[in-house]
Amino acid sequence: MKRLFDLGCALTLGVLLALPLLMLACLVRLTSSGPALYWSDRVGQNNRIFRMPKFRSMRTDTPAVATHLLPDPAACLTPIGSFLRKSSLDELPQLWSIFKGDMSLVGPRPALFNQEDLIALRTEHGVHRLIPGITGWAQINGRDELPIPDKVALDTEYLRNRSFLFDLRILLLTAWRVINRHGVAH
Repeated sequence: MKRLFDLGCALTLGVLLALPLLMLACLVRLTSSGPALYWSDRVGQNNRIFRMPKFRSMRTDTPAVATHLLPDPAACLTPIGSFLRKSSLDELPQLWSIFKGDMSLVGPRPALFNQEDLIALRTEHGVHRLIPGITGWAQINGRDELPIPDKVALDTEYLRNRSFLFDLRILLLTAWRVINRHGVAH
């Protein structure tokens, strides 16, 4: 049922947002050199690596590390990068990952391939068995601000309590937090 819900939502959103997605892609290209999409190697279900698309919000020469590990993240942003991140519009291309089955609407956010500490802790707690999501329980309870052990504790709580109603609650809370730009560091 979750897969059907994901596909239905992704298809509906893809159709409704086709023109805005195209406009955002053009805006990214017009305001900075490089491609509109950034394909990031991420850790998916059972620690399998997959390529996740995002609208590019960072300069093309930015190292592939978690944003909080950059010496000056703001200096790496493109002219519209901050807007894309704060509005979460940079996440919209991940609808493609839902179509492919690499992601779900709700689940733990996929770790970067080089976040060994996060990957190891998630594996220890069984979270690696879940399909990662565009949003998740940890995402709405701290997002960029959470230390890794707290993030994994929330991911584990989601693992234990996951249900269709819990997913709906997370989606509604996500919409609220995106509208209020809550928990966005960069």
